[in-house]
Amino acid sequence: MDRRFTIEELREERPWLRRKTLVFMSDFGLVDGAVSAMHGVADEVSQDLRLEDLTHDIPQFSIWEASYRLIQAMTYWAPGTVFISVVDPGVGSDRKSVAVLTASGHVVVTPDNGTLTHVAKDIGILERREIFEAVNRLSGSQRSYTFHGRDVYAYTGARIASGAISFEETGPVLDDAPVLLDVEEPRIEGDRLIGAIDILDTRYGSLWTNIPDTLFDQFGARHGERFHIEIRHDDMTVFGYDMPFCRNFTEVGKGEPLIYINSLLNVGIAINQGSFSERFRIGTGEGWRIAISASR
Repeated sequence: MDRRFTIEELREERPWLRRKTLVFMSDFGLVDGAVSAMHGVADEVSQDLRLEDLTHDIPQFSIWEASYRLIQAMTYWAPGTVFISVVDPGVGSDRKSVAVLTASGHVVVTPDNGTLTHVAKDIGILERREIFEAVNRLSGSQRSYTFHGRDVYAYTGARIASGAISFEETGPVLDDAPVLLDVEEPRIEGDRLIGAIDILDTRYGSLWTNIPDTLFDQFGARHGERFHIEIRHDDMTVFGYDMPFCRNFTEVGKGEPLIYINSLLNVGIAINQGSFSERFRIGTGEGWRIAISASR
C-alpha cells in the first residue's frame, strides 16, 4: 500500500491488466438504475472484470467529499485498481474528462473539477490525459450530455482495465495542473495548531481533520490533557470550547466532547454517543478551519 511508482515502471508493468478491477464512486445513490447502468457498460466491455463500489452516497454535487473519499480508500486497494469517480455538477460543460496515473499505481477516471485534489496532494499524479470522447465513448450515446458516468467514464475505465485500449490511447497528455480545491495545510503557528476539517465520520457525526497525529505529538499533546478547540467557517468563529485528548470515547461521559486520533491517524473531534456536527452545526470542506491551543 505504501509503494510509489515511476511513470516508466507503470508503463512497463501495466498493473491494471493483472488486476482487472473497477471501483465505482458517485453521488447517484441507489434508488434508481444509474449505478447498475455503469456496471452494465463495464460488464459489456469485458465479463472478466471485477466490479466493486466505494460509495454512491456522496452528498449531491459535493466535489470536496468525492475528493476525500477517494483518497480515504484508494491506497487500501492493490496497485492497478481502476477507480471511476463521478461527482459532476458540470456534466456536459467544457470541464475536462480525464484519466490519471497516480504515484501509488492506480488509475482514476473522472471529471477534472477538483475531485483529484487529495490524490494530487497526498499521493501524486504522474500523468493526466484528457479523454478523447470521439473514440472513448459508449456507442450510440453521442447525443446524451448528462450521463458521462455511464457513457464516458465507466466505458473508458473498463476498456483500460480490460486491455481493450492502452492508457495512452485514452487521449492526449495534459501539461497544465488539474483543477484543485483550496486545502488548509496543517501547521503549527506560534502557540496554535492549525488545520482543516476535511470530512465527517458520517454515521456518527465526528469531525475528521487533516492534522496528523505526528504533528499533534510535535505540538506536545498528551493523553488526558485538555485543549481549546476553535472552529471557524470562512471568517466567522462558530465554536470555541475546551475538551480532553482521549484514547477512546469512554474516557468521557455520554454526551461529552473529546479529541481523539481517528483510523487514518489524524486528529478527530467527537461526542461520546452523539453527533458533534449536528449538535454544533459544523460542516466540512473549503472554508472550515480548526485551531488547537492550550486550555483556557
